[in-house]
Amino acid sequence: MFAELNSILNVSPEHFSTGEFVLLSDRQSDASFLLHHFLGFYLRAGCQVCFVALAQSFSHYSAVSQRLGVNLSQAKEKGQLVFLEGLQESLSILNPHDARTGSEAMDFLRNPGAGLQCLFQFVSSSVDHSRGAEDGGRGPPVLLVDDLSMLLSLGVGVDAVLDFSHYCRTAICSQLKGNVVMLLRCDGEDDDDDDVGSDDGSERLLRGLTHQCSLALHVQSLPTGYCRDIHGQVEMCDRRRQAGGQQRKMTFHFKVHDKGASFFAPGTSSAVL
Repeated sequence: MFAELNSILNVSPEHFSTGEFVLLSDRQSDASFLLHHFLGFYLRAGCQVCFVALAQSFSHYSAVSQRLGVNLSQAKEKGQLVFLEGLQESLSILNPHDARTGSEAMDFLRNPGAGLQCLFQFVSSSVDHSRGAEDGGRGPPVLLVDDLSMLLSLGVGVDAVLDFSHYCRTAICSQLKGNVVMLLRCDGEDDDDDDVGSDDGSERLLRGLTHQCSLALHVQSLPTGYCRDIHGQVEMCDRRRQAGGQQRKMTFHFKVHDKGASFFAPGTSSAVL
């Protein structure tokens, strides 16, 4: 976990808000360190975590989490963590010579017209099962997804992904008072906000998810170019505690160290819109 980020968000494993949808996104940078942070944060908080990993393997997350002081294998054994290794499951379905049948959660690869209903059913059943696990933590359920752009690459439409995120938010945030954290990677240059005619899937998905989320953290490279002491900046849009639809926006710098620790510099700008 990154103490500086917790301080900026005003949260701790002992005290954090529930019923939130957190959107992580990046452009020409890498926001995965934020996902590692939230994974360790919620496991330390005793939450029941369902992780839909579409871009990386369990061994990858386990190795990084180990450096951050979190044992994912132990969390799985205790029933606190349910981990779907989507990349491996996808290969088993797409490779006709693979003897494995693959998880039903990835049935959209067999029947594209079915949408993401099976994936949502997997999430729902995993949350229900983990909530009833005797050895699990006592915190609220949490869903983490890495990363939604992989679904677009696998042929899923933007509307289907937005429906999936909406149902997850309704089931976990609204009904179970848990949290959802999703990562989306955006390719290419930053589009003009007024360019609503853009047909790029990741850009359309980013706009749709931004309207759904309660907290958005967007990671991008420095506009001034490479800097040895600062690796990039994070734009935060926080609508959680603002009345009347107001949004608090802040931009701050970060540096990711070799062992996963991240330093967040003081905010460079802050505003309430």
